Amino acid sequence: MKLKNLLLLILPMLLVAGSCKKDDPEEQTKIDDSTILKFMSDKNIPAQKHSSGIYYQILSPGTGTISYTSNTTVSTKYTGRLLNGNVFDATTSQPISFKLGQVITGWQIGIPLIQKGGKIRLLIPSGLAYGPAGQGPIPGNAVLDFDIELLDVTN
Repeated sequence: MKLKNLLLLILPMLLVAGSCKKDDPEEQTKIDDSTILKFMSDKNIPAQKHSSGIYYQILSPGTGTISYTSNTTVSTKYTGRLLNGNVFDATTSQPISFKLGQVITGWQIGIPLIQKGGKIRLLIPSGLAYGPAGQGPIPGNAVLDFDIELLDVTN
């Protein structure tokens, strides 16, 4: 019984201490990397680490020789999930088009790894997604898992 009471006293302190560390970008990067590696291992995902910190799995490279800029317009179909599998956003029957410079940094890094017609899976650390603030249904410091199909690319 004493152990249970001790744990009840210590656990809240550990949670507060853990949440304070998440305000440190370097510490959060380490947490995200560890989380992604465990997720990849648990789900048997053979992704590669990019120098930026995103992990990616090219499912199909696509074709073409587009050199991407922030003004490159891309048309995609995608599904975005949290690591618990909850879908927070997805295209329906219609693709979505946007300038590459208008999306999260993880997409700006990951999409240029493929060409038109390509498919990629991106595991994006929180610092290259929505950071500690989160966005809508995406909680703060969430690692994101995207399946993206690149339908069209224009400069």
